[in-house]
This record gives sequence, structure tokens and C-alpha cells, in this order.
Amino acid sequence: MSNTIEIFGIRDLPEIQSGDDLGVLICEAASQQGTTLVDSDVIVITQKIVSKAEGRIIDLSNITPSPLAVQIASEHERDPRHTEVVLQESKRIVRMKRGVIIAETKHGFICANAGVDASNASGEGTVCLLPLHPDTSADRIKTFIRNTLGIQVAIVISDTFGRPWREGAINVAIGVAGINPLADYRGEQDSHGLELRTTAIAIADELASAGELVMGKLDRVPVAVIRGYAYPDGKDGINSLIRPTEKDLFQ
Repeated sequence: MSNTIEIFGIRDLPEIQSGDDLGVLICEAASQQGTTLVDSDVIVITQKIVSKAEGRIIDLSNITPSPLAVQIASEHERDPRHTEVVLQESKRIVRMKRGVIIAETKHGFICANAGVDASNASGEGTVCLLPLHPDTSADRIKTFIRNTLGIQVAIVISDTFGRPWREGAINVAIGVAGINPLADYRGEQDSHGLELRTTAIAIADELASAGELVMGKLDRVPVAVIRGYAYPDGKDGINSLIRPTEKDLFQ
């Protein structure tokens, strides 16, 4: 495994519209800036542009809030229409406190507001939802790049999640293709000959966070390329990162 990796952003993508082919746009932008994609690249893509391309933008003027949404919103000075969308996108509400809704999405992610986000959506009065099937979205882009450039790459779709025990948010993976999200070291021996029994590293999350270093929240760089990292190829989807309920110590 190489001890050196390179991370760079793909700039100058156009404002993404519903129906856009992200594979085409990413390949074109990478070529135009002189950083054509190569075999074994890891491509980290923000959830926001995937959702925009897939039409996952909601105009709040079309939303009629339920009595529950109105009640929650009135207690915390929120837009009840936004709250209604959060409720619709939630499988269950995990906790509500000080105006923050922590929800389990239909994908199984635990996050604020079920991933519903008003920032960088499509203008005032709109919100962006998570992709319906992030792994499928990732695989679609991976397949296009393979068929067009004749190379194998890994795709990580990232989103920003808060953390319950630490300040500051980080980017994590919500969809993958061409890479196993976990590097499982269980059964191997450490440098002292001791068998590792529980060590599994969420490399898809680490790659998502690494990509964010060159993306930024205000720099309009929605795609990053990580080059030189020897990742474990595989077909395990993002569900392998979701802890089963019976192993969750905090429910």
C-alpha cells in the first residue's frame, strides 16, 4: 500500500439541474482542468448534486403541513412546511430537543432533520432530500465512467452529519460503488501477535471526510478525487456501515 495519496477537487461544474448526467459532467470537468480520471481513483461526490440531478428538490409552497408538523414548528420557530417534509422523510423520530429533530431516515441513517436541507438547494423556499437509493446513484456514475474511459473507479457519495459526542460536523458516506465501505481486520494479528477481534475501519467515511478538505462548504467544489489509495474492491453497499438494532447500545 502506498503511503502517499493525492486529493484534489473537480471545479467548474455547472449548476446541476434535474436530469443532468453527473458522469458526463464530472468526466468533462476533470478533463478540462487537466486532471483526467485514472484507474483506481476514488471519486467523492456531494449528496447535494446527486439529489439535484435526480430531482430530489421540494418546493415548500406545495407542502401542506400536518397538525403535528405545525405543533413542532410552533414550539421552536421553524417553518412547519419544512418540518412536514422532515416527518415524511423519517422512518422514526429518534429525539427532539431544543428545536433539533434527530431522525432515522428510510435508508437507516440517523441524522438531523432526516437529511432534509435548505442550504444550497435551489433557492429560497426549497429544500433538498437525500437520494432515494444512494448506492444505485453511485453505481450509475461508476458504470458510466467505466464504459466511457475504460477504467475502474470507486464512488463515494458524501453528506455532512453531526456527531452526538463531539463538536463539529464531518462528511460521511451515504452511498458507495466499487469499494467495500469497511476494512475488516478481525482475525488478523497486530504487531505484537495479538488477534484483532473487533477492529473494522469505516474507510468510506474516512474517504468522504478526506474529500471534504478540498471541497469546502462555500467553495462550490462538489467533487473530489482521491488518488493513490489502495482500497478494498467489493460490492458491499452502504448498509454494511449501518449498525443493526440488536448491536446498538444507545437505543
